[in-house]
Formats: sequence, structure tokens, C-alpha cells
Amino acid sequence: MSARTPGTPEPTRAGGAAVDALLDPGFLEAAVARPMADVRRLRRQAEQEEVNLSYTRRLLQGRLDIVRRELQRRAEHDGRSLVDLLPEILAEKGRGPAHGLGRHQTVQPAAPEEYETWVTSLTRGVDLSDVPELSDADLEQAARALAAAEGSLSERRRGVQQVMDGLAAELGRRYRNGEADVAALLADEGRH
Repeated sequence: MSARTPGTPEPTRAGGAAVDALLDPGFLEAAVARPMADVRRLRRQAEQEEVNLSYTRRLLQGRLDIVRRELQRRAEHDGRSLVDLLPEILAEKGRGPAHGLGRHQTVQPAAPEEYETWVTSLTRGVDLSDVPELSDADLEQAARALAAAEGSLSERRRGVQQVMDGLAAELGRRYRNGEADVAALLADEGRH
């Protein structure tokens, strides 16, 4: 079920066309046949898209945590306000262990405002700027839309991580087999 109102377009998939290209079944096979500089460039591109998806996922999860906690607060007749509960929500109490791959990120999200707009579009028709004033039905609708988007986004992020791993493995293979020169890599990295 979607949180969008009739007649509004479906939001684009997380990461849009750039991630679609990375997840194309033939992308990795074609990429590993390319020259060394191209493989390194494609690896950096995949890393950037993974960072963008990770950032977007954090935005989405924050909203989902707030919506779910407000629904829980209401169901339990908790007298505290949502504002009073924010430290608890932000501390991620109740959330299970992280399922990320523990990757060290060396780049920042490319266009945070675009990811904010994308996450906001997921609940078109339900304004999350004043969660306590929303009806239970609106909150439940928003929670469903956000949870569905989070699942799809996470799947796409895992796919991009697999592409990154495939490109990194190809780079490692080339260095191990003597097909690549470390000095050339250092010189190239010095130019960027």
C-alpha cells in the first residue's frame, strides 16, 4: 500500500538512474573488462552511490522511528510528549543490531537536499512536520510507506555494495597478477 494520494506520481526508486545503472546485470561484467583507470573510477562512483543511499536510509529510518514511536505512545497512552521521547528515539532504543557491512566511508553524500526531498515524497499527502497532530490512520499510512521504501532502499544498497566488492576484487586481482602498477596508481591518486 502506498502513502501517495491518487493522481500523484510514484517516487523514483532510491538512487534513481545512477543506481539503476550500477545494478544492471551486465554492469559488473562490462566494468571488469575495462582499463584500470576506468575500473577505479567506477569503484569510486559506486562508493559515492552507496554513501548517498546510506545517508538517505538514515533519513528515512529517523522518520520511521518517530512515526512508529508516536503510534506506540498513543497505543500505550503514554503521557509523555513526542518531544520528551526524542532522546530515547534518537538513541535507537529497541532497534536491533546494525546490519551494515561496517564500511569506512571516505566521501560525503553528494546532494543531501535531493535525498531529503525523495524521503519527503514517500509520504506525499501526510505532512510529518507535526507528527503529534496527525491521525492514527495518517501515521499508519506513513509508517507503511516508509517501511516499504526502507526495504527497497536497503536491497538496492546491498546490490551497490556487491558491485563495489566486485570492482575492488578486480582491482586486487590485477595488482596480485602484476597487471597493474602501484606507482601509476599513486601518481593517478595524486592528481585527484
